[in-house]
Amino acid sequence: MEKLLPKNRFARAVSVLAGGTAGAQLIVIAASPILTRLYSPEDFGLLAVYAAILGILSVIASLRYQLAIPVPESEEEAASIATLSLLLVCFTVLCSSLALWFFGNQLVNLLNTPDLSIYLWLIPLGLFLAGTYQVLQYWAIRQKAFSNIAGTRLTQSSGMVIIQVGGYALGPVALLIGRVVGQSFGVFGLGKLAFMKNRASFRSVNKESITNVAKTYKNFPLIGTWTGLTSSAGMNLPPLLIAAFLGASSAGLFSLAHRVLSQPMAIIGKAISDAFYQRAAEANRAGDLGEAVESVYSTLVKLALAPAITIFLVIPDVFVIVFGDGWTTAGEVARWMTPWLFFQFVVSPCTGIYPIIDRHDIALRFQLSLLVASLFGSIVGGFYFGDLVWVVLIISALSSFIYLWRAATTFNVVGVRWLSSVFIFLKSIPLSLIINIPALFSLSVFEDDIVWLSLGVFCSGFLWFLFILMPMVRENRYVG
Repeated sequence: MEKLLPKNRFARAVSVLAGGTAGAQLIVIAASPILTRLYSPEDFGLLAVYAAILGILSVIASLRYQLAIPVPESEEEAASIATLSLLLVCFTVLCSSLALWFFGNQLVNLLNTPDLSIYLWLIPLGLFLAGTYQVLQYWAIRQKAFSNIAGTRLTQSSGMVIIQVGGYALGPVALLIGRVVGQSFGVFGLGKLAFMKNRASFRSVNKESITNVAKTYKNFPLIGTWTGLTSSAGMNLPPLLIAAFLGASSAGLFSLAHRVLSQPMAIIGKAISDAFYQRAAEANRAGDLGEAVESVYSTLVKLALAPAITIFLVIPDVFVIVFGDGWTTAGEVARWMTPWLFFQFVVSPCTGIYPIIDRHDIALRFQLSLLVASLFGSIVGGFYFGDLVWVVLIISALSSFIYLWRAATTFNVVGVRWLSSVFIFLKSIPLSLIINIPALFSLSVFEDDIVWLSLGVFCSGFLWFLFILMPMVRENRYVG
């Protein structure tokens, strides 16, 4: 197995993180057709609203101090940051519990999901587990324990699916509990890595050291928190607004499309981002951050563009075949999500450098732009047009443009010509289109024939493997 891994340290890190979660992702995707037959779109809508609330809160659970854990050279200083982050998680959980106690019913009525009221207690529990895991994960990143992180992601996905499928008789609460338990898996393993193997570092932590790191890295909460909050709100507000304007069923359709399409991209992208964050910190100290950013962006565009075109072409037919006629709209929604998620996938790892170079202000501006795009699309598409597809189409168009703008700005900040980000994308288009000729031909000529559609997609995938992936493997490059 060691011989199969690339020699480049960063490529090895990505391979371990992405490879370790590939099995987990297969489990999630394989379980989705089962879940769509056990639960209704309304049930998925309830899960979408719950997950969106938890997603917004978990981003600010430690006020973004966890992002500073890999930055200092001193282990003792990093331990102080981790301790501060865990204390802030507890404080955030307490505040959210009080808020839900007093205003929980008003919240679920505003979101048009009154059935969620009896499950609100799961939000503080989920927040505590998710926030703790985030802190421990960044400590593991600092220790370059990528295999440990990959292992926890496998158990997270497996645990979530087992509970959601096995507990279907309980109703939608099984979807929610599965989400909470799945997120919590890995806390003990990463906790042992942090506290048992680094006892001396954590024993040196005291009130003074915590106060010092809180002041030293104050930009993480002062600016980084707002950046993270706006980023999370941009991703999580659409299902909330869709539920409020169009009902829980539409939120469920949106949720399934986003879950099936974005989760593989999100897990692979998170693996790349986590590994690149550690590499970028080293590159910044060495003075070659620009080269590292351009390299990871170029490789991700080449890797992802052809599959994104394939998905755009065939995903509506795939949804009908896999999930049934009741989920046809979800397939159309997934199609128009594709450009948005493609640009998010290729640009997000590059823009993770902003905390490292202490440019939280740039990250905040872009996240605010994405938030406005999500709000505009959800309100105009949901309220004015009253149509879920219009919601996604507007958000996707605006977000794609913003991500391109974001890539150009990032290049400029690290000393690379901003036009390079555009040229890299444009240069990848011809080969990506050629690769998709078999898929387009089978779709155009044989229409709904599943055999010919599968054959066309397989041929396009083989061409992608032959002309894109294999040359990168031979260069031992992957993503940098």
